[in-house]
Amino acid sequence: MRKYEYGRIDVLARKLGEAGVVSETIEAIMEGGERVLRGTSPEKKAEWMRECMARMDSLLEQKTKRSVRESCACCLGGKRLEMSKAIARVGGGLAERIAAANQARLVFGNSVEMQEDGRILVRFAPEGLPEYKCGCMPKSRKPVSKTYCYCCGGHVKHHLQIALGENLECEVRSSALSSGGRRPCSFLFTISG
Repeated sequence: MRKYEYGRIDVLARKLGEAGVVSETIEAIMEGGERVLRGTSPEKKAEWMRECMARMDSLLEQKTKRSVRESCACCLGGKRLEMSKAIARVGGGLAERIAAANQARLVFGNSVEMQEDGRILVRFAPEGLPEYKCGCMPKSRKPVSKTYCYCCGGHVKHHLQIALGENLECEVRSSALSSGGRRPCSFLFTISG
């Protein structure tokens, strides 16, 4: 498999391969990725990633692209992992663990809330701000597919599963990146048993 200089692109290529995506499809998705270098401007990196996500959306089924992007998640260890494990040790029921997770801003952002329908909503920022920025691609000039955001969803899912002791499925509810800065990043999690 081809190696790419820019780490995020190389990880994506590897994860596509690990997911069993055929090499011709990987090549089509990764088109031009070899020209994106560590020193490439953030704006050009964001533009390549926007185009790459559009190719993923047209070439892969929803389940595969979500799984691939979730597996690209970063910040899975260190202090965040320690905090997630500490929440798991809180004991009690789901409500107590969600309350503890809600206090762990480093791990889960602005808030963790149980919804009336039993799903769990995680927001990286409060609703109603005049503008939102994507922490991963702040220099993106155009909206990018929510597919990209399943990487952050994978980060939250990893830590929330540990904290709550439950298997979860992730849905990107809204995204600063896909909304052009008009909506905050938020994720809905369904307990999958």
